[in-house]
Amino acid sequence: MRALAVHEDVIVVVSSIWQTTCTAVRSGDEGFLIDSPVLPAELEALPALLEQSHFPVSGLLATHGDWDHLLGRLAFAEHSLGVGESTAARLEAELGEPQRRLREFDNEFYVEGRRPLALTGLQGLPVPGRISIGSDTVDELELLPADGHTGDGVCFWLPWASVLICGDYLSPVELPMISAEHGGSLEAYRETLFRLSPLVNRAQTVVPGHGAPLTAERALELLAEDLAYLEQLAGDGEVTLPSGRRSATQREIHARNLAAVR
Repeated sequence: MRALAVHEDVIVVVSSIWQTTCTAVRSGDEGFLIDSPVLPAELEALPALLEQSHFPVSGLLATHGDWDHLLGRLAFAEHSLGVGESTAARLEAELGEPQRRLREFDNEFYVEGRRPLALTGLQGLPVPGRISIGSDTVDELELLPADGHTGDGVCFWLPWASVLICGDYLSPVELPMISAEHGGSLEAYRETLFRLSPLVNRAQTVVPGHGAPLTAERALELLAEDLAYLEQLAGDGEVTLPSGRRSATQREIHARNLAAVR
């Protein structure tokens, strides 16, 4: 697990598995934790890391309903988990699915001793919307819809820090992934990328769901690459995978994308 300070009020933790990101955000004496690392040792270390860095945790947030982004309650069981209304509806419809997928992961990788994941009492948040943070100087997190990877999703824009937390988009390590079984679609994915474009242009840092934080320049390069990939995917011809994302795992993702859209 790596911890990277991208702003005085923003720390990004990158998990050792899948490079899943977890972002701590603070303003004054309040803070949120957005998404989560994956491995038990990472989750166990998270409270001490944030306390030592003087990052309070007042609540938990998640960008979407994939299980590897929902594990914050394993580190901070006392806090509620806020998700977009579309994610709350998805998790209600897929009751027990994140827990089942987590057990499958733990069985596959011989992970023992993990506590059960409790997702009761979710707080559904309106999207678009805003969340206030801080008591002395009040800042706001802006919430925008980010569907396409799945049928649910939200990205968080932090205007005071010029940081965009975009969930499973603009990844430097993973192809655009269209999870049709969870309502993802190619057209919605493209619309989300177009929606993110002006925020990327305003950002100092972009935090993808998988991979290290990005400069705005690198995020714009990835946005163009991803749009080109999706354009080819929508056609009938051969598809060229973006440079740096052509491993066997990425080819498997591409095969699943093809099955979803053609």
